[in-house]
Formats: sequence, structure tokens, C-alpha cells
Amino acid sequence: MTAKIVDVGSKAAWKRWENFAKTGLNKYKTERNNPDRDGCSKMSVYLRFGTIHPRQLLAELEPNPDHDHYRSELCWREFYGDVLFHHPHTTWKNLQPKMDSIQVDTDAQAKKKFAQWCAGNTGYPIVDAGMRQMLATGWMHNRVRMIAASFLVKDLHLPWQWGAKFFMKHLVDGDIASNNHGWQWTAGTGTDAAPYFRIFNPVLQGERFDPDGNFVRQWIPELAEVPKKYIHSPWLMESALFGNYTAPMVDHSQERDEALSRYKISGENNRSVG
Repeated sequence: MTAKIVDVGSKAAWKRWENFAKTGLNKYKTERNNPDRDGCSKMSVYLRFGTIHPRQLLAELEPNPDHDHYRSELCWREFYGDVLFHHPHTTWKNLQPKMDSIQVDTDAQAKKKFAQWCAGNTGYPIVDAGMRQMLATGWMHNRVRMIAASFLVKDLHLPWQWGAKFFMKHLVDGDIASNNHGWQWTAGTGTDAAPYFRIFNPVLQGERFDPDGNFVRQWIPELAEVPKKYIHSPWLMESALFGNYTAPMVDHSQERDEALSRYKISGENNRSVG
């Protein structure tokens, strides 16, 4: 069930913005990637429903480096909207047709893996914490969205469309252009996409952006007593200390190699056709 928005309307939007402008805007560039901090503006839901316009936020920004990063993120939002307007077929199809030949899994086993991912039971704490955050609140930290998306596409080898649809079903700020083209960026199928060899390591990502494990512990109570050293790789410690938390559903290093192989084969096939 999708979470409900508590504070709605333009008054709530401006209240949130004023709070962020005072406490977070000047730190946005350095703190926005850390899910254990309140470093995001969380204006996306108000932009999504039109209770505030991006031009209004642009007008609030000052011409200084501290505000430039937030300005660029607003521009990315508008850019994806423009891409979808001119290429509406890319809502659910690859912007780059050459990427259509990438092998993805869609069989019964793939659907079981997808169900584990959806429930936040992959065995990788940073991924599971993000999925559980979304299911409980209707919102997920942007950095964690990218990590969860990368895991689905490049560790589980599932179609990005599956993840995009699930996100749209549960995110209260779900914007079809930003969401789906964000997924295409991760999958390497869209505009200015991440290179195919950029595959997020969920353990290293967790250690880098949630170094103390506070975000993970907030959303995964099974790991509440796990020390910092093991919070992003609890399977390395005695099982009694992390209770009934699931073991990793896949080996990241193996699946990374598999993903690279699939993307390489796709590229070779395209060159032979060309």
C-alpha cells in the first residue's frame, strides 16, 4: 500500500522550502547523498503535483556556488520532462534502440527475485533499507534510489521497466519523466546514461554514504545491534547477532561480472549488425 502525503498544498510546500532554505540549501551539495541526514529538499512531491512551480524555486536561488547544485538538479528534472515530451515512446522503451539486445531475465526465477527486491529482502542492507523506507513513507532518498535501481538491473539482471513501475506505484513524488529516465540512466539505455561498466557495489555505497549505519538501522530493526564494522555486510559476522535478516540473495562480484558480460555481448552484436 502506498503511503499518504501528510502535508499538502502550496502552504505546506512553502513551509518545507523555507525550512530547507534556512537549514539545508547551503549544505545541499555536500549532504544530499547521505540518507542518514536531512540533506534533501523533499520538494519533489510538491513539484510533482504542481503545488509549487520550478520557476518559483529558481527565483529563490541566489547566484552563488552554494546554490548551483540545487539549480542543476531542477534543470535535470526539466530536461527529463523535455526528453519525454519529444520522445514519448521512451516512457517504457529504451531511448537507445541499440540497447534492446541486452539480455534480461523474465522467467519464474526472475519474478521470485523481483518479489524479494520489492519487499526489501535482498540481503544487502542499503538496498533493503531504501525499499522499506519507500513502502513505509512513499519516499526514498535519491542516492538510495540509484543504488536500488542498479541492484535490480545489474545484480539481478531484471528489466528496468519492472523497477520503474514499482517505484511509480509507491512513490508519492513519482514523476513519470524523472522516474523512468532515471531508471534508463542507471540501466545505460537512456540519454547521458551511466556507462554500462558503472555498477554500484551495494556494500561500498552503504559504507560511503551511510558510514555509521544509522539509515540502515532505522529501517532494518533486525540489524539494530550490529556494530558499525559489519552493518553493511552482516553476513561476515556471527549469524546470532543479526537475527533473522536474510543472507545476500546473490553474490555481487559474480553478478557484476555477469552484467559486464551481457553488456559486452550486446555491444558486439550491435557492431556486427552495423
